[in-house]
Amino acid sequence: MEEQPAYFVKSVEKAFDVLLAFSPEHPRLTVSQIAARTDMTRASARRFLMTLADLGYLRAEGASFELTARSLDIGRSFLAGMALPNVAEPHLKSLAESLNETTSLCILDGADVVYVACVPSPRLLSVSITVGTRFPAWATSMGRVLLAGLPEKKLQMYLDSVHFQRFTGRSIGSRDELRSEVDSARTRGWSMVAEELEDGLRGVAVPVWRGNEVVAAVNVSLQTHRASAETIEKTVIPLLQETAAKIALDYAGPHAAFARVAGA
Repeated sequence: MEEQPAYFVKSVEKAFDVLLAFSPEHPRLTVSQIAARTDMTRASARRFLMTLADLGYLRAEGASFELTARSLDIGRSFLAGMALPNVAEPHLKSLAESLNETTSLCILDGADVVYVACVPSPRLLSVSITVGTRFPAWATSMGRVLLAGLPEKKLQMYLDSVHFQRFTGRSIGSRDELRSEVDSARTRGWSMVAEELEDGLRGVAVPVWRGNEVVAAVNVSLQTHRASAETIEKTVIPLLQETAAKIALDYAGPHAAFARVAGA
């Protein structure tokens, strides 16, 4: 066996051996099984198991032990450190190819939404958006699902400070209208905005969740003549929701990527 360096802490290695002994095929293990899998005595295996249980990484179920949700903390920093746009891009690309439309990922920055990732449509004539583009949150589908994810106090602060302007004849122009649209986005789990920012353009967006927090919005921009609102609700929104769930899973991990349904 290769000699370990002087700084090497053998007990740390053994603790990880115990944690890694659990698997989807063997979610519950006894002291004897852990001892056999980690090449420890039963007494040593029991001490490690009990210590890890005291720290919250394992729980005892009768004569067996199993991992707890806290064991996921070990990988949380790695997952959180992955840049969200990089995580999202392959999923946005797949969505763009499926829909033959431009797809984007946006975040809320102050009063605006900012595009942090964008994949253009494979079509020659398509909606053109670039990373870094900003729009007022109130006027976009992305902004409304992001506003819907805010705590009530922050949402009210936004509503108190928002300034409306008429981009088109369809643009909303009051706080009551915006509040209604945000509440609707929260209830349905998606938002659709037609020709409020630009004539002939329809935007659809769904939130990307990390636990109980909305961290971004996935959006597709379509020209209004390409599909009706009813068709979009039946065909496009499910694909958006699927994409958002995949991004959330890759970004936050299964411990924090919660599937959301309308009215939840």
